Amino acid sequence: MLVVKNLSKTFAGLKAINDLSFSIEKGEIVGLIGPNGAGKTTVFNMISAVFPVSSGEIYFRDEKISGLKLPSDVCKRGIGRTFQVVRPFGNMTVLENVMVGAFSVSRNVKEVSEKAKIALTKVGMLHNEDVLAKSLTISDRKRLEIARALATEPELLLLDEVMAGLNPTEVEEIIPLIGSIRDQGVTIFMIEHIMASMMKLSDRIIVMHHGEKLSEGKPGEVTSDEKVIEAYLGGGINRAKN
Repeated sequence: MLVVKNLSKTFAGLKAINDLSFSIEKGEIVGLIGPNGAGKTTVFNMISAVFPVSSGEIYFRDEKISGLKLPSDVCKRGIGRTFQVVRPFGNMTVLENVMVGAFSVSRNVKEVSEKAKIALTKVGMLHNEDVLAKSLTISDRKRLEIARALATEPELLLLDEVMAGLNPTEVEEIIPLIGSIRDQGVTIFMIEHIMASMMKLSDRIIVMHHGEKLSEGKPGEVTSDEKVIEAYLGGGINRAKN
């Protein structure tokens, strides 16, 4: 579904991403991990056309998308995403926030409202449809962000740290939500720092370090890779396995 070939990104002479290649198959949940500053969100930003590619190519369903200029162009081709910092339109209702996403696939207000309600149902927030977004908890803001992305009707969903800032109970609640989204036919590529959650959810994990791919494989393979243990996981690896 997604193929990244020799991707690089340079900012003012600094190479943030260097010759990165990987692919994602339809129906997978693929995790992207690495220390802060490894380049994970930069990869998401290039896939979604927030940043232009310095070199390399990105293909989605065999179509080259690395030359697209606008995030909306990528979205219309079937790639949705959330952002690490959740910023809903605070003075709009939950439903209106999600309708913003649905307008990318329809201009009919009634149809957009229906699509937004379907997305809210998927994340368990339809009962909050008339609540102002600024009054939501962090957990519900994360769910709102996911719903808004789902309202674009993506085939591939990029999730950027949707568990960040959540307490352990909220994390445990969002794990089955992500699994259910995949079960409904949406392929998922996700960044997350909570290794125990990534181990539970991911079919494969890609590890980045200093803008390069350090390791790739099934969760158990990655967490036993000596390079990964040294560069990133350290003593936390045994806690993640437990």
